[in-house]
Amino acid sequence: MNASSEVRVLHVLDSLAPGGLENGVVNVARRLHGDGFKIEAACLRFRGDFAERMPEPDKVVVMGKTTGFSLKAVLALRKHMLATGADVLHSHNLGTLIYAVLATLGGRTHPIVHGEHGQVQKQDLTPKRLAQRRWLFKLCQSVHVVSGGLKVHLQELGFDPQDKIVVTPNGVDSQRFSPAEDKAMAKQALGLPGDAVVVGIVGRLVALKRHEMLFTAFEKLAPKWPKLRLLVVGDGGADRERLIEAMKQHPFVDRLIWAGHQNDLAKYYRAMDLLAAPSEIEGLSNAVLEGMACAVPVLAHSACGNAEVIENGLTGFLADIQDADMLADCIEAPLKDPSLLARCGAGARETVLKRYSMEAMADCYRKLYRDAAA
Repeated sequence: MNASSEVRVLHVLDSLAPGGLENGVVNVARRLHGDGFKIEAACLRFRGDFAERMPEPDKVVVMGKTTGFSLKAVLALRKHMLATGADVLHSHNLGTLIYAVLATLGGRTHPIVHGEHGQVQKQDLTPKRLAQRRWLFKLCQSVHVVSGGLKVHLQELGFDPQDKIVVTPNGVDSQRFSPAEDKAMAKQALGLPGDAVVVGIVGRLVALKRHEMLFTAFEKLAPKWPKLRLLVVGDGGADRERLIEAMKQHPFVDRLIWAGHQNDLAKYYRAMDLLAAPSEIEGLSNAVLEGMACAVPVLAHSACGNAEVIENGLTGFLADIQDADMLADCIEAPLKDPSLLARCGAGARETVLKRYSMEAMADCYRKLYRDAAA
């Protein structure tokens, strides 16, 4: 650690394009930077819009990685790490961990704090990829996950032989994400009818979020619910073009609103009566916590971290969602009971206030970084 006792942390990311992981990095950086910590970021491929939200946007650098493995990016990362006097490297998910390990000569020159933000995806469950992850984890000072369920998931895959995995739940700014004073006015502010019944989804346009399943469920519900609207917030992702085309071709396209990426998410949550989170795999969704902070009940697939946050029928709704028919039924049931939605929304807000504050999250990272730099 440098002589001033300020801990210098360098995040290693693919990019700071809008997403839950990246939002978490920004939130932690803004909380800790200047308060005994200096937080910067190195993006392997490109900057991304969230770079402007970092404490010092001009300090976000790009390592020049292109398709496939890039030795150039490894060398650039090591050079930048040494030039900035970083005490700790913080990598996120497997791709960036590979570069952090190589840049630090296997963790020998700088400690690595590594974050896993979701369940291991199907393509990474091959013996080779699993062995690679196990070996790389051993070279980290610590590995953090965003939910207890995710820790169990990784342990079941044999990734925690040295008991390095710690749980650092996501936090949400409950002042920024707060309930609507008038739900009808919140809808009208987005150009929606004040009496519309609004179901929303927030996230990148990627297959694992299961947008297409939601589109099909909406098609099934729309004829029975003439006031129903589907609000889709988010942009980017590997399936962007295909999902945008699916929205354009939807038979109820006039009642499907794609808002794209939004910096002021709170006003979109406030317009929702129900937030749908049918994602196939999750660690602990920022969108779920943000929606709950806005007193919006969430219908979530019972994946990993969701079951730790939501009490079914009390603070939201959980189901093992298998197909569009089931998703449609799960959406319709609470919409039939506005009083249930209101009670779950209030309970959701209370859960966030008690258990998922930004300060509690920041404290977890303070400890991780100071332990690593000691």
